[in-house]
Amino acid sequence: MTHGPLTTEQLMHDLQVHQVELQSQNEELRRAQLALELSHARYFDLYDLAPVGYLTVAASGLIVEANLRAATLLGIPRSVLVKLPLSRFIVKTNQDSYYQCRRQLLETGQAQSCELQVLQNDGVMLWVRVIVSAVQDGTDAPALRVILMDISERKRLDEALRETNKNLELARVQADRANLAKSEFLSSMSHELRSPLNAILGFAQLMESGTPPPTPSQQASLDQILKGGWYLLDLINDILDLASIESGHAALTMEAVALNAVLLDCQTLIEPLTTDRGVHISFPELPDTCRVQADPTRLKQVLINLLSNAIKYNQLGGSVVVSCESPAAGRLRIGVRDSGPGLSKQKLAQLFQPFNRLGQEMGGTKGTGIGLVVSQRLVQSMGGEMGVDSREGEGSLFWFELTHVDAESAEVGPAVRATQPVPVHVPVLALPLTNSVQRTVLYIEDNPDNIALMSQLLAARPNLRLVGASDAMRGMAMARGLAPDVVVMDINLPDINGFEVLQLLQSDPVTRHIPVLALSANAMPHDLEKGLAAGFYRYVTKPIKVADFLHALDEGLALAEKRA
Repeated sequence: MTHGPLTTEQLMHDLQVHQVELQSQNEELRRAQLALELSHARYFDLYDLAPVGYLTVAASGLIVEANLRAATLLGIPRSVLVKLPLSRFIVKTNQDSYYQCRRQLLETGQAQSCELQVLQNDGVMLWVRVIVSAVQDGTDAPALRVILMDISERKRLDEALRETNKNLELARVQADRANLAKSEFLSSMSHELRSPLNAILGFAQLMESGTPPPTPSQQASLDQILKGGWYLLDLINDILDLASIESGHAALTMEAVALNAVLLDCQTLIEPLTTDRGVHISFPELPDTCRVQADPTRLKQVLINLLSNAIKYNQLGGSVVVSCESPAAGRLRIGVRDSGPGLSKQKLAQLFQPFNRLGQEMGGTKGTGIGLVVSQRLVQSMGGEMGVDSREGEGSLFWFELTHVDAESAEVGPAVRATQPVPVHVPVLALPLTNSVQRTVLYIEDNPDNIALMSQLLAARPNLRLVGASDAMRGMAMARGLAPDVVVMDINLPDINGFEVLQLLQSDPVTRHIPVLALSANAMPHDLEKGLAAGFYRYVTKPIKVADFLHALDEGLALAEKRA
């Protein structure tokens, strides 16, 4: 009986311990339940509220589970979506893509993706990216985990981009066609204007140098004819140059150019004009290391234009100062300042407009109104800019900036490259020609005026006999039969063009040795390049300058004598 109370106390103690343990376990269960609820909430956020749709698709193709985003994408309540086949929502033309994607997954075990169109329950079509992976549940036909991402906006932007690119390409093609039509028109216009100009200027030059010499009155009239003719030719050349630059077809050979060499060339070329106007011009002394990135020929063209304008529109006995400075790192500014009348704000606003001579067309100073525009476009094409500072009564400063090239980093461009322009022909040393030796020149030309001009031009040289052919076939027959010393040939002939005739002459053993000189109104830069590449020993453009043409002809006669 003495153990009874102790047993009761022990039991009470054990019960209390178990109660504490149960309370502790219950607390742990409550904490686990709370953690489970939090985890479920996080799962709900990550799965149900995910920005992409999640589907679990059974091997049968039926949807067994879906998140809210998937139901929203397919436009159907989630409770209705479950147990429906996924293929029901895929556009029929895209179903093969889905089945192929699923087949590759089963074959490789690797997740697959594709892009296809789905139909919402109300018929609205969406583009989605589908990623399919396998759910490993131990069965032979595992379920699929399908992710749906709405890419409709991206597809819309892609289509808009494709449409924009298509329109841009169409616009480019149209622009290319317009440029081609413009180039063809300008080339045709140049040819049609040069042909009559050849007769006008050619006969005027013959009259001027004829015997007896013209009277003072006749000379004054001839001066006007020649002045107007050469002015028109300058205008044609400037228009062609501007069109070439604006169309992006102007060929530029960019290199490091020493400014002192270019300025020295310009000083030599511009000196006669300064003498006529009594204008004093000063050039800076620059080191050989002072170089710019430019096309040397085009750079000289820009400088000559600015210098000639500064002299022509200056006051008699005025001054021109050429300067060179660095307004910013990596840039050089070349300036041409004159002591002329200056320009008003109104005229400055109109300065770089084609054909706008700012009222000077009523004066006696010759000009086309295009040279400054051409210069500006050339500077821009070479990566520079051009500007002007001017005030009425104080003269003007025309300037342009180009990239300064460090002499140490320059790979090309010793000074001589700027001072020695590439010749347009290979010079032939003239051999002494004896007047007693009769030489024959064959002229293949379909224009009677040009034939008449050539006849009178060569009449002053009794040792030259001129024979003419009005078309290519007659010309080739005469070349074979007469064996002329030189053939002078037009390019645009009525039957076949001059390039084909040249090729036929060069392929014939009887005529291949005869030098052929091209004399054509086709005067675009590519025409000259093409002509020289084809094998003409010289390519002379109409209208001719008599002295230049005769020199070219003498080169051909010397070449014929050398080959004989």
